[in-house]
Amino acid sequence: MDPVSLLVGGALLASGFLAGCLGRRRSVAPPPVTPVCGCGHALSQHDRDTATCYAELRRDTYDKRGRWSGHSWVPCTCRQYIGPRPIDEVFAPRLLPPTAD
Repeated sequence: MDPVSLLVGGALLASGFLAGCLGRRRSVAPPPVTPVCGCGHALSQHDRDTATCYAELRRDTYDKRGRWSGHSWVPCTCRQYIGPRPIDEVFAPRLLPPTAD
């Protein structure tokens, strides 16, 4: 092997290595996982005892002629939480008795 081809090969190897190091994308942390109901709202917006959803939905409203007149906020009609349960509720019973309202 002649020294010129070895130098060219080494230069190509070094430039490829540097391009790979500088062009590498940094990994981004995944977003935090929150338990989500079947209606799309977080578990924190659901009552555990009555299984009602306290979130509100934005609905389109129309006037008598059928023209769009804006938005109105209506309560979510979801009544049951469907999704992952917190691990402490699965493997251990509740420690405190339910409170009487």
